[in-house]
Amino acid sequence: MRRSLLSSLALTLVLATAVLVRPAGAATSPSFAPLNRPGPKLTVPASALAAALHCSGSYTANSLEPVLLNPATGVTAAQNYSWNYERAFTAQHRPWCAVTMPYNTLGDIQTAAEYLVHAIRTMHAAAHRRIAILGHSQGGMSMRWALRFWPDTRPMVDDVIGMAGSNHGTTVPAPCIVGLTSCPPADWQQGATANFVKALNSGAETFAGISYTEIFTHLDEVVQPNSTDATSSSALHTGGGAITNVSTQDVCPLDVYEHLGIGTVDPVAYALVMDALNHSGPAKRSRIAASTCFQLYQPGVDPLSATTYLGVLAAAPGLISVATPDVNLVGAPEVRSEPPLRCYVYAIGC
Repeated sequence: MRRSLLSSLALTLVLATAVLVRPAGAATSPSFAPLNRPGPKLTVPASALAAALHCSGSYTANSLEPVLLNPATGVTAAQNYSWNYERAFTAQHRPWCAVTMPYNTLGDIQTAAEYLVHAIRTMHAAAHRRIAILGHSQGGMSMRWALRFWPDTRPMVDDVIGMAGSNHGTTVPAPCIVGLTSCPPADWQQGATANFVKALNSGAETFAGISYTEIFTHLDEVVQPNSTDATSSSALHTGGGAITNVSTQDVCPLDVYEHLGIGTVDPVAYALVMDALNHSGPAKRSRIAASTCFQLYQPGVDPLSATTYLGVLAAAPGLISVATPDVNLVGAPEVRSEPPLRCYVYAIGC
């Protein structure tokens, strides 16, 4: 299997984790919640939260850092990770959990954040040590909402690792037009001017004691701008956390993977992920072996297995629902504008 073939498979689903939305008019900036105000009670039923978390491996078999896998927009955790990272972590005997969000991760991200809060608390309690959260696209960003508005989760997390994370939304034009077309909530919430993005990055982007590794690609056609390191939407800058912002091209200038590939098959992204997991602090590109640039795909991906391609094909209905207004193949709600922010987001509170 050639890298070009795997990349072509990714490009057939080019909007795989799209966060495309035509921004609405700018609104008056509100005053957001203090950084250390206790988070609200979870509103999702406990049974639903528990059912959404699937875990594998023993926390006592070794000291490897446990990983929570957070899926991208339009896909389930299984569609995103079962044929790559889950296989790789299992082979390492690294404990991991994957959280399955409602509606193929197309619903309100504020609701998805409750699933993440529950997952973080559950994993930390079971592992008796801090965990890492690894996510792709929306999944590379949404854990930061949990950390921002539920401060009790911060001491439970050692590493936040995002692959093409939509940390500052996207400026890519798209056909979601306020009042004219309907799109899933997560599409609206990831536009560059979305109120969700403003609230997410309010006060501080990072928190002391947590290491942030933000991996992106200059070839990203979905989360933009990401064409330069200086303007990267995925990059983080403020707050007390230790931060590495790194493009795959910083490590391997000829790396060809784009938005979908970086979170599923890219060996450069994988090497950075593993560097962050296996060292104190965020990843360092200087530690990545030069031989990584000659690999075709990351460990865990079996190019000869039908499971690899079935995992991609299974994601198609959700991906179509992401990219096409007024078309919904996975039962996600369709709304004509960005969902309102929850009351706990504001300084005035609930």
